[in-house]
Amino acid sequence: MEMPLCDDLRWLKLLKMGREKTNGTCFGPIVLLVWDTRRRFSALFLPYCKLECEGYKVLDSADRKNTYALGGIACDDEIEEAWYRFTGAAGSKMPGSPSNEKICGTHAPGWLNGRHPSVAEGKVSREVCFNWVGKNCFFKANIEVRNCESFFVYKLVKTPDCNLRYCGSD
Repeated sequence: MEMPLCDDLRWLKLLKMGREKTNGTCFGPIVLLVWDTRRRFSALFLPYCKLECEGYKVLDSADRKNTYALGGIACDDEIEEAWYRFTGAAGSKMPGSPSNEKICGTHAPGWLNGRHPSVAEGKVSREVCFNWVGKNCFFKANIEVRNCESFFVYKLVKTPDCNLRYCGSD
């Protein structure tokens, strides 16, 4: 990809030099080339990282899974805004369709309204719906989702009310 720059710099060129993994979430190198008006250039080698694929919190309790009966009444209205991964007894990802009410340890279980992204799509915005009183999307929250190749992470926000909870599934 080339783009013109102002003043002394003529072109900025971004080259992807393969997709060699440097760890679980970084690919590299990406080379940044800059030419000035005297036809000199500089190169900068950068890894390409998806930091949220490493710095996430874990949701792994069985009462978060969309097959778990009500039990108690849990809420995510005070959840810290951060990146989360569903794993273990909670399942591996957020369900992509409405679940029954009064499961997942709460009254109104949350589900991803839209498909999970591919790796190539990067970080995407999605809506989470919470079904209640027979309506699949009675409450809503806007989150971000990223595909980390072998799992998904979700940037969750506080739910709009209590008795709403983000749920996991297989």
